[in-house]
Amino acid sequence: MSVSPATLPPVLLHSEAELARAALATPLLSRAVRLARWAGPETRVGAGGELVDAQLPAAAAELGLATEGVEGADAAAYASEAWRVAVDTGLVEVTDAEEEGADGTVAAGEELALLASGSPQDVLGIWLGALDTVYGDATVPDMEDLLDVLEGNGEVDFDELGWDPQAEADFLDGVLGNLYLLTVGDAAGGEGPVPLPALAASMIVPDDMGEPTDDILEQVSDAMMKLDDQFRLFEPLGLVEYQPVDEALMAEIDEAADEPEPADDAADADEDVSRYGMVRLTPLGLYGIRARMLEAGVDAPAVGDLADKGADALLDGTSGFPQAAAQAEIEQWLARHEPLDAARELLTAARGGDEGAPLRRLRCQQALSLVGNEAEPALREVLDDPELGGLARVWLAEHGAADVPAPSQELVFWLTIDTLAAQLAAEGNSDELQGLVEGLAQQHSGFFATAWRVEHPATADVLDAMGRLHPDKKVAKEARKAAFKARNI
Repeated sequence: MSVSPATLPPVLLHSEAELARAALATPLLSRAVRLARWAGPETRVGAGGELVDAQLPAAAAELGLATEGVEGADAAAYASEAWRVAVDTGLVEVTDAEEEGADGTVAAGEELALLASGSPQDVLGIWLGALDTVYGDATVPDMEDLLDVLEGNGEVDFDELGWDPQAEADFLDGVLGNLYLLTVGDAAGGEGPVPLPALAASMIVPDDMGEPTDDILEQVSDAMMKLDDQFRLFEPLGLVEYQPVDEALMAEIDEAADEPEPADDAADADEDVSRYGMVRLTPLGLYGIRARMLEAGVDAPAVGDLADKGADALLDGTSGFPQAAAQAEIEQWLARHEPLDAARELLTAARGGDEGAPLRRLRCQQALSLVGNEAEPALREVLDDPELGGLARVWLAEHGAADVPAPSQELVFWLTIDTLAAQLAAEGNSDELQGLVEGLAQQHSGFFATAWRVEHPATADVLDAMGRLHPDKKVAKEARKAAFKARNI
């Protein structure tokens, strides 16, 4: 599995206990468990361990599918799928027959007992095995198509079928990778579902393409239909929440083809998008896709990975995290440390004149804002430190400490440059940073005349950024001139 970023944003996973409960409650795994408990020595299976056709009605009845309105061929298909998952995950053990033409024997598998007595991790391991089974089903053509193109020796003619197994797997990997990235990178916590057309287009439409061609649009449409089938398979396993493509939609499109102008009502447009399918990864789905990524060697961090590391690893590791993820990681780290010891360790790790140091100090400030008054001695210890004295004064003042020495002008300017450098590293040329730049220039008329002299490694870069971001051409020119002076001291 591959996704574009070398390192993905961290995901905030539910606890293994919560995920295990969710796994056991999924329709597909719960059906597999019921069939595993129902099966016995009299259960008849074929050469591949599949239930023989004569057994499928009894299996469907055991699952109570008729009460769910599922009957006939659909009920048989559901029962067959659940049985295959039971066999593939070890919930059922099938022993091949010793004599040709005889049935194999069926017994409860070792994994079945783990669902009752094992750990949440054991349960999740079984669920991941079920995911592998469904994943395999999702990347093969329809069985009828396979039977139509079987060669004389019983092998599939891939060329005639127009099916490339590796390409199919790569496409699905890419789609799920993009869905994962959209979820963990969403500032709102991945709460909104993703329209199926957008997900299909993310795999097909080139980034530098303006208006998609008819050929590209046709490819997107074909991909949507394929994804509709695949997500219908994944939903019973709890990987996704899926609103399928409206089956009446295509007929409506055909009927509307002769209409000269489409409706332009905004509400109708929103409704039409949802009718093309909407998908969202569940918390269990996030866990499952991340597990597959890790197995494939993708760096897919999770919040909590740094909780048992040192403060240096915490500050460096969270430097590239979105704000909410960094906050959650820091909270977990602090929960394992005494406040005073944590403050001292954080301040020590925040020192440095390297390129990443300003952002480390910003994360240090974020962490210290969560520490109570017990940390005050650690902050007083660094009041004379040229790199930490400014943030120490800010913390002490915010916590109502007495006898906080006033900062020198040199320290104020150094802290300002350090803060801007950290914001620039964290967010780039953001609206928030632009507002900060405008406020500084407005409050301090002689800011640039002094700022270029600040002995900070990022002074020139910060002044360059201020020149790019400030909307007033005169002020922007002052910032660029100050940056030039800083580089030529």
